[in-house]
Amino acid sequence: MSAPTNQHQAVEMERDAHDRGSSDHVDGGAAHGSRSSYVTGFVLSVILTAIPFGLVMSGVIGDKSVVAGICMALAIVQIVVHMIYFLHMNRKSEAGWTLMSLIFTVIIVVIALTGSLWVMFHMNQNMMPPMNPASAAEMSDQM
Repeated sequence: MSAPTNQHQAVEMERDAHDRGSSDHVDGGAAHGSRSSYVTGFVLSVILTAIPFGLVMSGVIGDKSVVAGICMALAIVQIVVHMIYFLHMNRKSEAGWTLMSLIFTVIIVVIALTGSLWVMFHMNQNMMPPMNPASAAEMSDQM
């Protein structure tokens, strides 16, 4: 589109864009989802929520660590579903910067969580005295 030469043309171009439903000045040209993509995302989200709920409530799998692993894997899949269907994140949007910022955020979160768990594990191993029943009985006798 050519640049408007006066204020009247600028107002007319704005009105035409508004009448056509264009909102380039608001969203920066980012692609929005259709109704079918939102419904698909919603259905996938419900399924990815119902499966872990059913596993936990029914007790089909006896090992709690296996159930927790399945729930975490489905949670990660659900995060991806939300990013694709609701946040419209892909390599094309905003020239890939949204994907790059997501990758950077994931790296920072993994570093923070791993470091926190590492510090807590080593603090527990190195700072806490071993507690056995005999020493607990001695402590209660001294009080």
